[in-house]
Amino acid sequence: MLLAIDTATQNLSLALHDGGEVLFEQTWRSLNQHTIELAPAVEAALRRLGGESLSAVAVAIGPGTYTGLRVGVSFAKALAAARRVPLVGVNTLDIVAAAQPAASGQAALAPVVAAGRTRVVTALYAWRKGRWKPRTEPQVTDWDGLLALLDGPAVIAGEIDADGRERLTLARAGGAQITLAPAPLCVRRAAWLAEEGWSRLRAAASEDETTLFGKDRTTFDPAHVTPVYARTKDVP
Repeated sequence: MLLAIDTATQNLSLALHDGGEVLFEQTWRSLNQHTIELAPAVEAALRRLGGESLSAVAVAIGPGTYTGLRVGVSFAKALAAARRVPLVGVNTLDIVAAAQPAASGQAALAPVVAAGRTRVVTALYAWRKGRWKPRTEPQVTDWDGLLALLDGPAVIAGEIDADGRERLTLARAGGAQITLAPAPLCVRRAAWLAEEGWSRLRAAASEDETTLFGKDRTTFDPAHVTPVYARTKDVP
């Protein structure tokens, strides 16, 4: 059983996935209470399904908020090390992308993660070989900057606040070829993080069936998983 933990922003999410189905999922809004709320929620989830069967942990490594990432990644590293199980770090934008259906035509996907102070982190993804894959590096920008990044039709999904929704709606009315993902697909859910975690573990196992820790035994070592923080020129 794999435990997925996402505390990258104010939306916290947990999931338990046995490799075939999602056995438990909980997603909620936490107003800077990550430290207080995470451990009890994980304990309750594991107690329901039997924590002794835990075989791996997956964690959102960012981009995201400094405090949220620090809490989630530190907790996941400690838990995985204590249980001696693999830890899979997954980019936050990849989690948003994993939940999105294939786009028609050549439309790109722009997953969005809140970065504070009306800023967002985004990148452009393309549909290739049955999944969304990044084709640009993540960058911190605002909503106008996001629109400027688009080079054609695009679907925008993720943490779109009221100001962002208004700005994007106005841009679409002005002719921008953008589609806003429906609200349920904008919620970053740990079930998709868990699915991605299992996918990467299976890919590593297919290369080396003797270990779950990857071909060089460090790929999923908790000691090697680190957060990815969003940085801009004006933020050290």
